[in-house]
Amino acid sequence: MRVLVVEDEQLLADAVATGLRREAMAVDVVYDGAAALERIAVNDYDVVVLDRDLPLVHGDDVCRKIVELGMTTRVLMLTASGDVSDRVEGLEIGADDYLPKPFAFTELTARVRALGRRTTVALPPVLERAGIKLDPNRREVFRDGKEVQLAPKEFAVLEVLMRSEGTVVSAEQLLEKAWDENTDPFTNVVRVTVMTLRRKLGEPAVIVTVPGSGYRI
Repeated sequence: MRVLVVEDEQLLADAVATGLRREAMAVDVVYDGAAALERIAVNDYDVVVLDRDLPLVHGDDVCRKIVELGMTTRVLMLTASGDVSDRVEGLEIGADDYLPKPFAFTELTARVRALGRRTTVALPPVLERAGIKLDPNRREVFRDGKEVQLAPKEFAVLEVLMRSEGTVVSAEQLLEKAWDENTDPFTNVVRVTVMTLRRKLGEPAVIVTVPGSGYRI
């Protein structure tokens, strides 16, 4: 899942990003509304965690722009105000969910995952295919009933492949969904991660390489 965190309190923004990365999400971070508009213009995000009171461009205007562009990106709006009227106003301008500060990180993570499931055709919370069972919320993977321990990026790649439901996912798409914008697009990190993932999942291999196209399960 690709997430953009937009928060002008840099310590909070970086802490949220670090936590989400530990949950196997690809996370970019910006600290003002103008930078947020630049990012959403060039990257496809599943979820934007958006502080409402931002410098340069207000969070409300960033949210309106996402709606105006007709993007599938979901918006989780953050604010220091917990007033019902503020929550209603945020939802009316296009936010998909609303979370007042301070918040529990476990709740933030759960809300981000729930919104991420709504960016595509509805899928069950626990994904199952080819003998693999993947639970994004618990960060657990089982192959034929046996638990498989995966690193965050391996888990992220497997989740993208599972969500594609048998269609081919290119290396570029995996790079976009499982890594942040600081990753070198010419690196072989996707190929290496897929190789490691295949080994950990065991035989028979379930990740198929489609020459010239990408990978599928």
